[in-house]
Amino acid sequence: MKTKSVLYILSIMFVLSLTNMVSLYAQDASNKFIVVLDAGHGGKDPGKPSKEGYKEKDIALKIVLEVGKELEKNPDIKVVYTRTKDVFVDLFVRGKIANEAKADLFVSVHCNAHHTQAYGSETYVLGIHRNDTNFNVAKAENEVIYLEDDYEKNYDGFNPDSPGSYIGLTLMQEEYLDQSILLASLVQNNFTNILKRKNRGVKQAGFIVLHQTIMPSILIEAGFITNKNEGAYLNSKKGQHEISTAIKNAVLDYKKAIYQNIDDFVYQESETQMTEDAEPDEIYNNIVFKVQIAASSKEIELKPYNFKGLEDISRDKINGLYKYYYGYTSNYSKIKNFQTYAKTKGYSSSFIVAYKDGEIIPLDEALKSTAN
Repeated sequence: MKTKSVLYILSIMFVLSLTNMVSLYAQDASNKFIVVLDAGHGGKDPGKPSKEGYKEKDIALKIVLEVGKELEKNPDIKVVYTRTKDVFVDLFVRGKIANEAKADLFVSVHCNAHHTQAYGSETYVLGIHRNDTNFNVAKAENEVIYLEDDYEKNYDGFNPDSPGSYIGLTLMQEEYLDQSILLASLVQNNFTNILKRKNRGVKQAGFIVLHQTIMPSILIEAGFITNKNEGAYLNSKKGQHEISTAIKNAVLDYKKAIYQNIDDFVYQESETQMTEDAEPDEIYNNIVFKVQIAASSKEIELKPYNFKGLEDISRDKINGLYKYYYGYTSNYSKIKNFQTYAKTKGYSSSFIVAYKDGEIIPLDEALKSTAN
């Protein structure tokens, strides 16, 4: 009897240890939201000049370090820097750092310059510049490659001074354009509505540093270092704190918008059970219904512990985002039951989507079909 008791205790301990291992794996599988912060210029490249002696490379670094410090207070966010001190980093290396980190976002911070007293902030995504002004801004930032060794080899003969060199730059970033524009818009909204800065808009131009990345990426021109008042603001602790806070909040708002209903947790069995709906069956020919419960820029393993215990989870990648669905049926009454159950598990904003011949169609269009 004593031997059986010992074996029983040992078996319980083994199960508990195995459970802990599964729990740890579930936490690891969720992964952190990775943000790469890129302080423009550095080292032998001071950036844009200022009559007052302000240095773009120093301002950009101070803003980036403060953004990172605040973001790192969130346990589910990991920050990676392309530089943390005054050193020169090749543009292609900055992209390589972001790609190897498998980052969710790439945020590059710079200051603008002009021969007039122009002022205000603008945020760029990679695209074809639509006017000479955008081209000149990108050209000024891209000319840093001339300070790099073997730049012709590293950038396949790219010439910052030639408009023709920019054709084709956008192909790698097309998949992430919508997400990049979303983040850029959030940054500009914070600058404009909270800091009351002049809004020069979200723009597209051929920044080679953005071309190097394979994730949503933006380049922020925080303001004009050549403007007497704005230059002083950019160089001040107050200005740097306000700008970094606005950028940090934009990243958090972006993460919240993109990581819809994705939680970092270890699933624990609950008592909530699926209940049968009393409604009669409504089966639609050639139509499949699913419940969208989440969206994420990360590919998440389709295991119940990642989705609050829900099984029958599927995944589609649409416009650079992974969409996660619960259930798969042609019975509209049944899918409504699935949606109700998903909401009891915490997916309060879940909604029903319809597929026909493998393509998503509007739900109201699907319901206009004749049910059996």
